[in-house]
Amino acid sequence: MAEPSGSRPYHADMLKLNFDNRFINELPGDPEQGPHRRQVHGACWSRVPPTPVAKPHLLAHSPEVAALLGLAEADIDTPAFAEVFGGNRLIAGMDPYAACYGGHQFGNWAGQLGDGRAINLGETVNSAGQRWELQLKGAGPTPYARRADGRAVLRSSIREFLCSEAMHHLGVPTTRALSLVGTGEEVVRDMFYDGNPRYEPGAVVCRVAPGFIRFGNFEILASRGDTELLKRLVDFTIARDFSELEGDTEEKRARWFAEVCGRTARMIAHWMRVGFVHGVMNTDNMSILGLTIDYGPYGWIDNYDPDWTPNTTDAEGRRYRFGHQAQIAHWNLSRLAEALRPAFRTAEPLQNGMEGFVDAYLVESRAMTAAKFGLSRLDEDTLELMAEAFTLLHKAEVDMTLFFRELAQIDADAPSLAPLHEAFYSETLRLRHRADFEAWLGRYARHLRLEAMPAAERRARMNAVNPRFVLRNYLAQEAIDLAEQGDASRVHELLDVMRRPYDEQPERARFAAKRPDWARQKAGCSMLSCSS
Repeated sequence: MAEPSGSRPYHADMLKLNFDNRFINELPGDPEQGPHRRQVHGACWSRVPPTPVAKPHLLAHSPEVAALLGLAEADIDTPAFAEVFGGNRLIAGMDPYAACYGGHQFGNWAGQLGDGRAINLGETVNSAGQRWELQLKGAGPTPYARRADGRAVLRSSIREFLCSEAMHHLGVPTTRALSLVGTGEEVVRDMFYDGNPRYEPGAVVCRVAPGFIRFGNFEILASRGDTELLKRLVDFTIARDFSELEGDTEEKRARWFAEVCGRTARMIAHWMRVGFVHGVMNTDNMSILGLTIDYGPYGWIDNYDPDWTPNTTDAEGRRYRFGHQAQIAHWNLSRLAEALRPAFRTAEPLQNGMEGFVDAYLVESRAMTAAKFGLSRLDEDTLELMAEAFTLLHKAEVDMTLFFRELAQIDADAPSLAPLHEAFYSETLRLRHRADFEAWLGRYARHLRLEAMPAAERRARMNAVNPRFVLRNYLAQEAIDLAEQGDASRVHELLDVMRRPYDEQPERARFAAKRPDWARQKAGCSMLSCSS
């Protein structure tokens, strides 16, 4: 077991976890060790320890994720926990490494990328037989860090920690977050790449998922013509992460790719349901498990705008804008299919998988959209009704989350715009489009009457898919501002609010409010960069 320099292993009764580390035990590794930058060939990973920090201290943790791992609260309330998950110590069974992968970034092949600031501690299996891989983000340089320092700042770490858990409780497939640890060190970052770097407090997030294999893990092998290792990685992924698939090798691979396409479709449909914009859907940021991964410059739709992107790097081309996410997922899957082609006798299973993505996304998206409107019938008239609503939301700058939550309050027998007033950002635009909205509400109410669902049942169903609370950027930024002054209380409060995003929680009403005017252009509340 490798250890961070200058560290010592813990006593056996501290933080017991059961590791089996299949990724590094069953796939070839880099013969070189250490964090010095290099091109890595013929290997899926490089052994590298976390770099110790000055003063690791726990800022927040997720009790639910701790329970998944079999960690008790008593384990967490110790200096040992912060030292392990800040990167200063290892416990028995941990064998840290960084994964090698490539990727298409903003549509262009970028070559070798890899875990530049993420270090995997190992794969632990809990008492229920569930596999959870632990990964530290911001734990120091790796062979894939290129010119970076491998660290992460507090602002981006808070955003990742909170969003990972918020997305889970929203019902969106996602990686999880165990802990947020302050490092007691400062990191220099140029937040907007404008030549104004500054010192910021550093932090480390422990990300948790069944696995962290990405599209790019396969792409890098295909790009180098390493067909045998590509096939080996495919079969390993199937055996470890898709063990339910049956058939001979070719059948399993075909079913696996179809499953990857289906999971990706469902993930994107959920993003669209809750108004989430990933912001940087490069192929190296796409999980083979269909999980939301790499929370960088993400954002939440406030006033509905299908062309909005939270990423300053993407501001001109808007490749990763909200309304384009399904198309980008399809494009990314196409790049994955190209990389996997040498592992298949014919291209037919890959073509079938791609067609399956389109079909699955159409079915999932329509069903989720119908549920948001409280409608069960999907015909030409209802589809037109939904499309017209989104057009009106865009034209009138209406808050997506508030609109759908309050839509459940509409009286089908006497429809009125009054319940929706709070969702409008502009009184001028509300008055300008009032007649159109009232006409739309009339049509909508007719459909509700045709379905004849009791109003209470309809409201309950709509409120189960339309959240009251989402992690709006301005809320996260408020928590960041306080945390940078040494007060992590808002991080804890938001984590608690986002545990029950579909409940009313009247005592937390301020966290359900639409974006305030001051946040429209404030750094961190509207556009963000990849800087962390």
